[in-house]
Amino acid sequence: MLPSDFRASVRAASGGDKLLCLDKHHKLPCLVGFGFDRTETFDALVHDEWEMAKAAGDRSFDRDEMLGQLSAFHRASFDDSGRFVLPSYLADMGGVTGGLYFNGGSDLITIWAPERLFEMGAGWDAAKAKCRALMADAANGKGRRR
Repeated sequence: MLPSDFRASVRAASGGDKLLCLDKHHKLPCLVGFGFDRTETFDALVHDEWEMAKAAGDRSFDRDEMLGQLSAFHRASFDDSGRFVLPSYLADMGGVTGGLYFNGGSDLITIWAPERLFEMGAGWDAAKAKCRALMADAANGKGRRR
Protein backbone atom coordinates (compact mmCIF):
# COMPACT_ATOMS: atom_id res chain seq x y z
CA MET A 1 0.00 0.00 0.00
CA LEU A 2 1.37 3.40 -1.00
CA PRO A 3 1.25 5.47 2.21
CA SER A 4 -1.04 8.48 2.20
CA ASP A 5 1.99 10.79 2.61
CA PHE A 6 3.08 9.86 -0.92
CA ARG A 7 -0.19 9.44 -2.85
CA ALA A 8 -0.84 13.07 -3.78
CA SER A 9 2.70 13.74 -5.00
CA VAL A 10 2.86 10.52 -7.03
CA ARG A 11 -0.52 11.25 -8.54
CA ALA A 12 0.50 14.81 -9.42
CA ALA A 13 3.75 13.50 -10.91
CA SER A 14 1.73 11.08 -13.03
CA GLY A 15 -0.43 13.75 -14.65
CA GLY A 16 -3.33 13.21 -12.25
CA ASP A 17 -3.41 9.45 -12.79
CA LYS A 18 -3.11 7.01 -9.89
CA LEU A 19 0.06 5.53 -11.34
CA LEU A 20 3.16 4.46 -9.42
CA CYS A 21 6.19 3.46 -11.48
CA LEU A 22 8.29 0.76 -9.81
CA ASP A 23 11.75 -0.61 -10.46
CA LYS A 24 14.83 -2.03 -8.76
CA HIS A 25 17.20 0.67 -7.50
CA HIS A 26 20.34 0.75 -9.64
CA LYS A 27 22.71 0.69 -6.62
CA LEU A 28 20.83 0.14 -3.36
CA PRO A 29 19.25 -3.18 -2.29
CA CYS A 30 15.73 -1.78 -2.55
CA LEU A 31 13.03 -0.82 -5.01
CA VAL A 32 12.18 2.66 -6.23
CA GLY A 33 8.89 4.33 -6.93
CA PHE A 34 8.24 7.47 -8.92
CA GLY A 35 5.61 9.34 -10.85
CA PHE A 36 5.45 8.89 -14.61
CA ASP A 37 6.74 12.41 -15.31
CA ARG A 38 10.21 11.28 -14.22
CA THR A 39 10.46 9.37 -17.50
CA GLU A 40 10.67 12.75 -19.26
CA THR A 41 14.21 13.12 -17.84
CA PHE A 42 15.48 9.79 -19.15
CA ASP A 43 16.75 11.05 -22.53
CA ALA A 44 18.66 13.91 -20.88
CA LEU A 45 20.11 11.53 -18.30
CA VAL A 46 21.36 9.16 -21.00
CA HIS A 47 22.80 12.07 -22.97
CA ASP A 48 24.64 13.38 -19.88
CA GLU A 49 26.04 9.92 -19.13
CA TRP A 50 27.16 9.59 -22.75
CA GLU A 51 28.88 12.99 -22.64
CA MET A 52 30.70 12.06 -19.41
CA ALA A 53 31.78 8.71 -20.84
CA LYS A 54 33.00 10.39 -24.02
CA ALA A 55 34.96 13.02 -22.06
CA ALA A 56 36.56 10.26 -19.98
CA GLY A 57 37.46 8.26 -23.09
CA ASP A 58 35.12 5.44 -22.07
CA ARG A 59 34.10 3.70 -25.27
CA SER A 60 32.15 0.99 -23.40
CA PHE A 61 29.11 3.21 -22.71
CA ASP A 62 26.07 1.73 -24.43
CA ARG A 63 23.28 4.26 -24.93
CA ASP A 64 20.75 1.63 -25.99
CA GLU A 65 21.52 -0.53 -22.96
CA MET A 66 21.00 2.37 -20.56
CA LEU A 67 17.75 3.39 -22.26
CA GLY A 68 16.59 -0.23 -22.02
CA GLN A 69 17.41 -0.34 -18.33
CA LEU A 70 15.61 2.92 -17.62
CA SER A 71 12.49 1.91 -19.51
CA ALA A 72 12.11 -1.51 -17.82
CA PHE A 73 10.05 -0.09 -14.94
CA HIS A 74 6.63 -1.47 -14.02
CA ARG A 75 3.52 0.72 -14.08
CA ALA A 76 1.26 -0.03 -11.11
CA SER A 77 -2.15 1.54 -10.73
CA PHE A 78 -3.19 2.29 -7.16
CA ASP A 79 -6.64 2.85 -5.69
CA ASP A 80 -7.81 5.63 -3.36
CA SER A 81 -6.44 3.69 -0.38
CA GLY A 82 -3.03 3.38 -2.04
CA ARG A 83 -3.33 -0.34 -2.73
CA PHE A 84 -1.33 -1.61 -5.69
CA VAL A 85 -0.02 -4.96 -6.88
CA LEU A 86 3.72 -5.49 -6.52
CA PRO A 87 4.80 -7.97 -9.21
CA SER A 88 6.55 -11.05 -7.85
CA TYR A 89 9.69 -10.42 -9.92
CA LEU A 90 10.11 -7.01 -8.25
CA ALA A 91 9.36 -8.45 -4.82
CA ASP A 92 12.08 -11.03 -5.44
CA MET A 93 14.57 -8.41 -6.62
CA GLY A 94 13.81 -6.22 -3.58
CA GLY A 95 13.96 -9.08 -1.08
CA VAL A 96 10.36 -8.44 -0.08
CA THR A 97 8.91 -11.15 2.12
CA GLY A 98 6.42 -9.10 4.12
CA GLY A 99 5.86 -5.43 4.76
CA LEU A 100 7.39 -2.47 2.98
CA TYR A 101 8.93 0.75 4.23
CA PHE A 102 8.59 3.82 1.99
CA ASN A 103 11.25 6.50 2.33
CA GLY A 104 11.93 9.63 0.42
CA GLY A 105 10.60 12.68 -1.14
CA SER A 106 11.30 14.79 -4.18
CA ASP A 107 10.83 12.74 -7.34
CA LEU A 108 12.02 9.35 -6.03
CA ILE A 109 10.80 7.07 -3.26
CA THR A 110 12.93 4.20 -2.02
CA ILE A 111 10.90 1.15 -1.05
CA TRP A 112 12.54 -1.22 1.39
CA ALA A 113 12.08 -4.68 2.77
CA PRO A 114 12.78 -3.76 6.43
CA GLU A 115 15.36 -6.53 6.76
CA ARG A 116 17.40 -5.04 3.93
CA LEU A 117 17.08 -1.52 5.31
CA PHE A 118 18.32 -2.67 8.72
CA GLU A 119 21.50 -4.01 7.05
CA MET A 120 22.41 -0.54 5.75
CA GLY A 121 25.15 1.59 7.33
CA ALA A 122 24.90 4.49 9.74
CA GLY A 123 23.82 6.90 7.01
CA TRP A 124 20.44 5.19 7.11
CA ASP A 125 19.95 5.40 10.91
CA ALA A 126 17.04 7.86 10.72
CA ALA A 127 15.17 5.74 8.17
CA LYS A 128 15.85 2.60 10.21
CA ALA A 129 14.56 4.26 13.39
CA LYS A 130 11.40 5.45 11.65
CA CYS A 131 10.82 2.02 10.12
CA ARG A 132 11.21 0.33 13.52
CA ALA A 133 8.80 2.82 15.10
CA LEU A 134 6.19 2.21 12.38
CA MET A 135 6.60 -1.54 12.77
CA ALA A 136 6.16 -1.28 16.54
CA ASP A 137 3.06 0.89 16.12
CA ALA A 138 1.59 -1.62 13.68
CA ALA A 139 2.35 -4.52 16.04
CA ASN A 140 0.66 -2.67 18.89
CA GLY A 141 -2.36 -1.72 16.80
CA LYS A 142 -1.43 1.97 16.83
CA GLY A 143 -1.55 3.81 13.56
CA ARG A 144 -2.08 2.63 10.04
CA ARG A 145 -0.32 -0.15 8.21
CA ARG A 146 2.47 1.11 5.96
